[in-house]
Amino acid sequence: MSYRIGIIYDKPSIEVIDNIETNYTDNQKKVTKDAIYDILKKKYEVVKILVDEKIVERLVESKIDLAFNLSTGTKGESRQSQIPAILEMLGISYVGSGILAHSLALDKSKAKEIFAYHNVSTPAFQTFNTLAEQLNSHLNFPLIAKPACEGSGYGIHKDSVVYNKKELEKKVKDLLQNYHPPVLVEEFIEGREFTVGIIGNGKDKIILPIMEIDFDDIPEEHGKFNTFEVKTKFEDLTKFICPAQIDVELERAIKDEVSRAFDVLGCRDISRVDIRVKNNKPYILEINSLPGLKPGYSDLTKMALVSGLTYEDLIFMIVDNAMKRSK
Repeated sequence: MSYRIGIIYDKPSIEVIDNIETNYTDNQKKVTKDAIYDILKKKYEVVKILVDEKIVERLVESKIDLAFNLSTGTKGESRQSQIPAILEMLGISYVGSGILAHSLALDKSKAKEIFAYHNVSTPAFQTFNTLAEQLNSHLNFPLIAKPACEGSGYGIHKDSVVYNKKELEKKVKDLLQNYHPPVLVEEFIEGREFTVGIIGNGKDKIILPIMEIDFDDIPEEHGKFNTFEVKTKFEDLTKFICPAQIDVELERAIKDEVSRAFDVLGCRDISRVDIRVKNNKPYILEINSLPGLKPGYSDLTKMALVSGLTYEDLIFMIVDNAMKRSK
């Protein structure tokens, strides 16, 4: 009997909320879903499974052996864990991190608490659930304010970096009104930015070549860091340098912090970690436990290509690792 894999995907976000952010991610998700389907059907029996109110029924009827989960869930601070929780309830093995790791990775503030506890380097921070809270005196401007439980650059714009309490209050108020609380406020690391992909598990996990993201050519009015506008409108002006031009000592330090961040959150199979470096010290900004896999576009696919893995190689490697782990 052939091995059956289900690609689990979300309905277009535009059906829930129509804005520039959701339109952008909808296209990325569709291209990714179709590309992975075309690859996996070369070796396996593959079905596409839509996430909606009938998802449990669909999964039971699908009789799949493994789920390749692309769903980010619907709403709430633990939404990325919704499909993994259902899959575990039904006893279906799946690609990627488990329920707890997805919840922690999506909530940047909780992830940073765990990083700090395990001495993983991360910028000093605090969270705001209301405007009544006072800024901790140990935090130094400039600060950056962003939704604690969003990804893909949602809620991150040039005015996210603030230089005084008045600017901070204005930005926190805006974020509390437009996104699910809390708001994460952390010291803005003024330095080089990098991202690193991880494939696999335990001692066998592979850390892909480090990629530097260079914002020098981005117009000043859009911010020289990874804002939503930079991600969506200025990719052609953003320089992706992979492998990053760094010395051996810094490379080792970055990979060590990235590996420990992956492990302490309990991530599995695939993740991507964002870092900034100041005075040759790396700081973990966040870990994406459900990284984009759009061919030729997503950072992780670019890093894999530099390492010698084609997109097809990458997808099969992710599936193979999940299968081995699930046995």
